[in-house]
This record gives sequence, C-alpha cells and structure tokens, in this order.
Amino acid sequence: MDTHKRLRQLLDERGWTEYRLSKECGLSESTLANIFRRNTLPSISTLEAICAGFGITISQFFADGDMVEMTPEIKELFDSWVSLTAEQKKAVMQMIRTLNSNK
Repeated sequence: MDTHKRLRQLLDERGWTEYRLSKECGLSESTLANIFRRNTLPSISTLEAICAGFGITISQFFADGDMVEMTPEIKELFDSWVSLTAEQKKAVMQMIRTLNSNK
C-alpha cells in the first residue's frame, strides 16, 4: 500500500487540508509537511496520531476495500450490542428489520 496515497485519499474524502489534519491529530504542521512534501514515511507513533485524527484505527488505514468509520454513535451501539444476550440480539435485529421495511 502506498502510505502517501492513502493519506491523500483520506484528506480528500473529508475535504481537509494538511493544516486541519495537524489540528485534529495534534501533530505539528512541519511534521506533516515532511511526510507529504519530502515523501518520508511516518513512524508508527506518528501514524497512530494521524489515524486518531481521522477517527480510524491503523488497521482501517491499511484495510483493503470500504472503510467504516467508528463514529461515537456507532461505538456506543457496538458497545451496547456486545453485552446483549443472544435472545436480546435477535429481538434488536427484528426491530431493525421492521424499521427498515417501513421506509
């Protein structure tokens, strides 16, 4: 995977500038400028900070195919889901299917 291409893709998808990314991830503009303009590869810790700024995990950064962002709302739903019993999950899924069929 081309790390620089992926970074540029994530910026473009969000309509962000490198400045906005620096504010979101807490890295200096010069650090990001080195990555983008000097074609240097970010360290793992720098990439972790960048991914946190984008709201994704490193595994999502390197994933092939569609990426699903873990928004706070989706995270809350997921955290609630994992603690449900099998019977409760079945009931929730039935409710979701019913809601979707009423569109």
